Formats: sequence, structure tokens, C-alpha cells
Amino acid sequence: MKTRTAQPAKKTVRLLAGAISLAATGALLLPPAVQAAPRPFSDAQLSAVSRSVDRSGITGIAWYVDAAADKVVVTADSTVSTAELRAVAPSVGGDTAALVVEHTSGVFRPLLAAGDAIYGSRYRCSLGFNVVKGSTYYFLTAGHCGKAEKRWYADPSGRTLIGPTTGYSYPGNDYALVRYDNASLSHPGGFTAANAFVGEKVTRTGSTSGTHVGTVTALNVTVRYQGGGTVSGLIQTTVCAEPGDSGGPLYDGAKALGLTSGGSGDCRTGGTTFFQPVIEAANAYGVTIY
Repeated sequence: MKTRTAQPAKKTVRLLAGAISLAATGALLLPPAVQAAPRPFSDAQLSAVSRSVDRSGITGIAWYVDAAADKVVVTADSTVSTAELRAVAPSVGGDTAALVVEHTSGVFRPLLAAGDAIYGSRYRCSLGFNVVKGSTYYFLTAGHCGKAEKRWYADPSGRTLIGPTTGYSYPGNDYALVRYDNASLSHPGGFTAANAFVGEKVTRTGSTSGTHVGTVTALNVTVRYQGGGTVSGLIQTTVCAEPGDSGGPLYDGAKALGLTSGGSGDCRTGGTTFFQPVIEAANAYGVTIY
């Protein structure tokens, strides 16, 4: 099960005015009628709206519950039509005011491509974080990479074996584990696993586009990629990424945060990119990031 993390507030702060000054004592009191405004939508209503968005079946959207703002935020890529977005409303019923729809350029897709870095027989991905279990060394990468390729090499010619994919989870999650079977390959560390937070300044590295920086904009995000595959519990960021960057690390200094899953745009025009939280991946396989 994914841990659902409430999103930080994004609503305007309302200042309580009208304090009464008592001349005799100098005390300041608030009138009894001045109370916090009731929430327009309950947690149950927001969860129901989120499920309705899920049931819509629309590809090219990402969504999350912002409980503090009493909203379900939906981000649509460039392939999603106005008619498709309107089709969500009837299933939501009377709670349509809980929906906030945002748009982004490009197409949400898993970032998979042929090229360099870690090579399979058909695709190239990026190594995420090195991990260890007992005396055996592995690395984490994207689950859609592990699903597509069962064996990985350090060169495009396939002469330098790294090792096999020993496990993957995709869709639903997006992480995979690859074992180092080649003792001649080094596997340096220097990271400690941590949870990301909204507003955090982060860095991503990938085999296609190199190193780029951005900001965490949401947690516990669900995205339905074009071509199929829904993944939940993701970190949403403004960091750019491109095909082939899949599986690469998201980090903040020495804090390991996530694995590149997918997104829209590129590193010329920008875009939205999603990351699998790395703590969940490490816990799934009982490995330690080092």
C-alpha cells in the first residue's frame, strides 16, 4: 500500500479582523462568531473525486489529493482534449468544484529509449542508486525498464555484462532491482535514503540529458501514461527529463529521493517529471542504499 501524504496548503491566508479592544483592561478578544471556516469538502468526498478521475480511464493525466486546499488537482498533457476532461465531471457529481485542472505541454510517457548508460537488448535506461543486501550488490532503476529487459550491459555492444533484473514492479509502482554479476565493475555509493517534501530543491541525473535541477511540486501523485500504465504514489517535479533518463536518480545533496519514472517535455522546453520514491523501492527488496 502507498502512504498517502497530504499536500501543503496552497490557499490564500485569511486574516481574522475585528478584534475588540476593552479600554478598561487593554485586552483583545475575538468575537464568538469569528471561527475557522468549515472545509468545503471532506476527506471522503475528495477520495471519491479522486476515484472518479481514476475511473475515467483518460490517459495522459496525473492527479493527486490536496487535502489542505480541499482540491483534487488534475494535470493534463497536450494529448488530452477538452471533451475528455469534461467527461470526468458527470462521474464526480455535485463535487465538481473540488476539481482543479492544470495543463502541461508534451506527453506523459515512460522515459525509455535506445542509447547508452545501462543497456538491454532493445532499450537504454539509467542506473538509479546502488544498494546492498548482505554481501550482494545491486542497483535500483525504473520498473518499466526492468519489465522490458531481463539482462543489462555496461556498453551498447553487449560485451560488458552487468547482471540480470532480479525483480520489478510496474505498473502500480515503477521500480526494479538489478544484481551486479560482474565483479570487475565498481559500484560507488555516498547516499542515504530520504523522503522528499513539497518545495524541496532537487537534482536529477540521466544518461540522455545529464544533470538538471528543479523543485518538488506535489507528493503521492498518480499518473496514467500514454500507451498504458498507471503508477501511483509518485513525486511530481519541475525537473526536465528525456527518454533514456528512466531509472536515474533524484536527489538533494546526499539524500536519495527517487527514481525517474516518466513525464512530459524535454530539457529544451521544460516539462513535468515524476519519480518513484526510493524508500519504497528499497523496502520492497530489503536492500540498503549506501
